[in-house]
Amino acid sequence: MTDTAAEAGPDDEPALTDGIHLVVDALKLNGVETIYGVVGIPITDLARLAQASGIRYIGFRHESDAAHAAAAAGFLTQKAGICLTVSAPGFLNGLVGLANATTNCFPMVQISGSSERHIVDLQRGDYEEMDQLAVARQLCKAAYRVSRAEDIGRGIARAIRTAVSGRPGGVYLDIPAAVLGEIIDKEKGDSSLWEVVDPAPKQIPDTAAVDRAVDLLAGAQRPLIVLGKGAAYARADDSIRQFVESSGIPYIPMSMAKGLLPDDHPQSAATARSLALKQADVVMLVGARLNWLLGHGDAPQWSPDAKFIQVDIAANEMDSNQPIAAPLVGDIGSVMDALAERTKPGQIAVPTAWREALGEKSAANVAKMAKRLEAAKTAQPMTFLGALQAIRDVYAEHPEVYLVNEGANALDLARNTIPMSVPRHRLDSGTWGVMGIGMGYAIAAAVETGQPVIAIEGDSAFGFSGMETEVIARYDLPVITVVLNNSGVYRGDEASPSGDPAPTYLSARHDRLMEAFGGKGYQATTPDQVDEMLRKALAEGKPALIDCIIDPADGTESGNIKHLNPKGLGAKR
Repeated sequence: MTDTAAEAGPDDEPALTDGIHLVVDALKLNGVETIYGVVGIPITDLARLAQASGIRYIGFRHESDAAHAAAAAGFLTQKAGICLTVSAPGFLNGLVGLANATTNCFPMVQISGSSERHIVDLQRGDYEEMDQLAVARQLCKAAYRVSRAEDIGRGIARAIRTAVSGRPGGVYLDIPAAVLGEIIDKEKGDSSLWEVVDPAPKQIPDTAAVDRAVDLLAGAQRPLIVLGKGAAYARADDSIRQFVESSGIPYIPMSMAKGLLPDDHPQSAATARSLALKQADVVMLVGARLNWLLGHGDAPQWSPDAKFIQVDIAANEMDSNQPIAAPLVGDIGSVMDALAERTKPGQIAVPTAWREALGEKSAANVAKMAKRLEAAKTAQPMTFLGALQAIRDVYAEHPEVYLVNEGANALDLARNTIPMSVPRHRLDSGTWGVMGIGMGYAIAAAVETGQPVIAIEGDSAFGFSGMETEVIARYDLPVITVVLNNSGVYRGDEASPSGDPAPTYLSARHDRLMEAFGGKGYQATTPDQVDEMLRKALAEGKPALIDCIIDPADGTESGNIKHLNPKGLGAKR
């Protein structure tokens, strides 16, 4: 327990503690090592005490970025990332990251101070008055409020268990200022705290369900495995690889599952993705969902006759978009182990014709991309692919480096250009496709792993969290931000119909922003300069930003998801 709570006095008066000490004690008891947040009324002293007690506090400029960092910490550690915010506006800012964590199934807890209940409930106009619990409930996995200091231990235990158990997600914990300041007997307070035991126990799949799935795969002519970020989160790397390789089934990794098997693995069908999805007759989803990123499983992107096997810890995910012929409910590690155990040698045999069809399509697509990449090497002004090739070549020599990626074209092209060989080393916009995760994710990756980070950002996406480069510099984190700057949202060459800049036009010298905060700023106009500057920044291991000047005409409206734009009369063609 924290040693700064009041000890017993000379007259044997009982020792006292308060809500602030109990929050810190409960977090420490449950192994929390880092808090991401923004201080202010009523949680500033909580952050101070946490830091004094040995918990690392990383102070941000904006709560949404702190929440994104906590979410990324949850993904990287399988423990609940902790975000601390003030009440009302700060709480609302943090909800962006909390909702995104829930959508992406990352475990995190947002702890927010709040106003006095007896004033809020009668709407008497308190400082930052808001019924935060009611607002949060619809945006996260669960939301709780602590109304007495003696319940702080219970509230934190419930929040942590809820965040990491079953399908992970975001949890909101509301602690009013009066509870933080409440003084109670220290012995009573200490006895009210407990450590959560086995918060995410294994869930073993039903044997009959496993046999059903094996039989489906054994009878398939064109089987396919889709690996989602849930598979990466599960840390069942050996079991997944063993099953993929022993079965011989081609696979496609979703973006944050890249690296579970190296991208150049002979069974990877990533470079023949469209053909694989369209023609597969039996598809096994491992930690992946048939959401918009997979076209909801609908034709014509998928075969209308495709049968789906789904591995997921949440039974209610089954049949959410398509009939699931073989649901496998359980934690991914246990399911993959059961599949290996129940599959007889030679029972699953992938027809040669299917492997050859995917191989031919992959070779054709790789050759087509190679021509684009070759042309990009000398293109002036520099293009996205020119800069990304330089990053790719340097990154190949540093597989230990974490890669954070967001944007439209910056995301789509980086995902297809830079191979991954190590699991959980790529973090990106994820299921929601939300912009603004970049600096929060990068900071968390550096803090939680101690490894260097390269954050590849579109200039528009970077603008959402660019101020957090000050945090990178303040904490001297080994984060290198590479901004692919084509002076626009999507592209920077749109003509304006008025005297104001076009809606998509942007203008910034991002390298100077980093220099203002004490880091190293670079500006690159050629791929060779990108290569040279990135190597230098990695060697120095200090905060740095490379502003890559990209042809304003390079870029596609909305990147690879242009089809989601409405097609009205005034739509840009």
